[in-house]
Amino acid sequence: MNFFSAYDQGFVRVAACTPRCEVADPAFNADEVIALARQGHDRSVGLMVFPELCISSYSLDDLLGQAALHDAVHAALARVVEASRDLMPVLLVGAPIEKAGRLYNCAIAIHRGTILGAVPKSYLPNYREFYEKRWCVSGRDVRGETIEIAGLTVPFGVDLLFSASDMRGFVFHVEICEDVWIAASPSDFGALSGAVILTNLSASNVTVGKAATRRLLCAAQSERCFSAYVYAAAGPGESTTDLAWDGQACIYELGNRLAETERFPSGAQMCVADIDVDRLLLERLRTGTFNDAATHAARADRSFRTVAFRFQPPSEDIGLIRPLSRFPFVPNNPEQLDQDCYETYNIQVQGLMKRLQATGIRKICIGVSGGLDSTHALIVAARAFDQLGLPRENILGFTMPGFATGDTTKSNAWSLMRSLGLTAEEIDIRPLAEQLLKDLRHPYSEGKPVYDITFENVQAGLRTDFLFRAANRYDALVLGTGDLSEIALGWSTYGVGDQMSHYNVNASVPKTLIQHLIRWVVRRELFDAETNGTLLGVLDTVISPELVPADESGALQSTEDKIGPYALHDFALYYITRFGLKPSKVAFLAWHAWRDANAGAWPAGFPEDAKGGYDLATIRRWLEAFLFRFFTTAQFKRSASPNGPKVTSGGSLSPRGDWRAPSDGNARLWLEELRGNVPEREPAS
Repeated sequence: MNFFSAYDQGFVRVAACTPRCEVADPAFNADEVIALARQGHDRSVGLMVFPELCISSYSLDDLLGQAALHDAVHAALARVVEASRDLMPVLLVGAPIEKAGRLYNCAIAIHRGTILGAVPKSYLPNYREFYEKRWCVSGRDVRGETIEIAGLTVPFGVDLLFSASDMRGFVFHVEICEDVWIAASPSDFGALSGAVILTNLSASNVTVGKAATRRLLCAAQSERCFSAYVYAAAGPGESTTDLAWDGQACIYELGNRLAETERFPSGAQMCVADIDVDRLLLERLRTGTFNDAATHAARADRSFRTVAFRFQPPSEDIGLIRPLSRFPFVPNNPEQLDQDCYETYNIQVQGLMKRLQATGIRKICIGVSGGLDSTHALIVAARAFDQLGLPRENILGFTMPGFATGDTTKSNAWSLMRSLGLTAEEIDIRPLAEQLLKDLRHPYSEGKPVYDITFENVQAGLRTDFLFRAANRYDALVLGTGDLSEIALGWSTYGVGDQMSHYNVNASVPKTLIQHLIRWVVRRELFDAETNGTLLGVLDTVISPELVPADESGALQSTEDKIGPYALHDFALYYITRFGLKPSKVAFLAWHAWRDANAGAWPAGFPEDAKGGYDLATIRRWLEAFLFRFFTTAQFKRSASPNGPKVTSGGSLSPRGDWRAPSDGNARLWLEELRGNVPEREPAS
């Protein structure tokens, strides 16, 4: 395995193509297909999808009944087959093919000098502007047959799957245009029988609003079928006697658009993307209902033949062509980010409201540190109390300075509590901490600068202990503030510590999303100007537990200096828990996402001075740290997680929800895979 090879990492590069065409000119059209095929070969594309009837052109009407046209189609296909001999991509081209006095609208799979098979169109539209049954017959019931094309006898029928014998997951199904517009599409059964990439050769004339419908169909089919969907529609050169053509071609995976061409092109074009077939197979494996549907659909009239072919994928570094977010939990698209923040915030608010209503408790206790997590939990609580008609004075906020509490965070905490109108109090935990350290005979009590885990956890434990006793005293709930990223890493004090609460609104919210949620609250002006000003100030604060005094230079304890960047940890968390990817593949994706700070998109509102990158050595180092903490040291804390609402599709680590794992597990398998397959650094340029 070459770590840097997209194909070795389980990706298949595909292209959706819109060639130029001429009506009833198969020789010209074959030249256009061959020209694009050579471009695809040069770009290491493995599968290229062309439009419906692209060899003859679609808008032929009664010309489809002409013998001269049929001879020219076979001659053109023979030229494409010969040209493909030295090309890597599988080519899916459309052509009218006659058999036994019937004309079929076919998709023909061509690879390395041969025809793998031909698939006829199942559903022929004969309404509004469509009149296909005048010329062609449905291939819906064609199974187990062969057909003669360009002098070759090849498999023919709707029962064909095409599978690379030398690349796991490169299995594709073919349907044609109308087939995806109706219920029980052929690709439904192709996917349930093992196809991972679904393809559609389409003509599809354009009318106002139709492009959006095509996108919806492709997105929905890829989502429902746990697949990729590659769609190519006819473009420039088709007859405009009564219709027009926009050449829309697009590629979707699991409901997400990976690539799309410009519409109404003046010349040939294609869009290219790398399909993650490994991820699709894992998603099916991890979703039992997909396999239930496959079992239900396993009928004799829906069985498939598999046509195997030797693909010979390249093993060198060909890059990665695919939208890849640095922050999987944070959309780059501003509109989607706004929607995600709206939903996240309101899920948290609704969760807390229900817990208060169910218990009949009208107060909460919360520790307010002035950091990101407690700040966000506090503005969730304030909104929940407003919605319930409860006075904000019933939110009992406590700031509890310890040995290393900074002036900035303490000031932010007080400013926030005052502007929100809480019942606020400051409790100095140092006297109790000093007594406890003395009772423990800790070196610090003898004047030695020993700041170990005991020193830290004495403070964290006292804070949580106080909150629980305050909750007893005032008939309140303790509101947790720890986020999903901390829960993943076990970055919390177990038991009577910040790991525990009565309810945790942040339990499913990753660290990388919280800053955007706070910005969203400010933009929506859900609170007054003074509160908004404090919220913006909190965003500029270094992430720190503030448990260890500043060093000689005055630098505060930094969480990320100790355990690594949350950006990389959240990246690993998303792909390992949501999709079950191997560590080496997570590292590959992270390297492509993070190696160049100037490449790709950043989320809206992300601070310019915070934009940076990570080299492979850094990614490998912190992924190793993540794996050890996640699989070896943190699960026992997650097994005793308090309640909290699931928020993101990236998952929850609740033992009652998305993630159930043994508390006494280990990371050996994942660490061995990482160390064995991820180089320590990039190759020299």
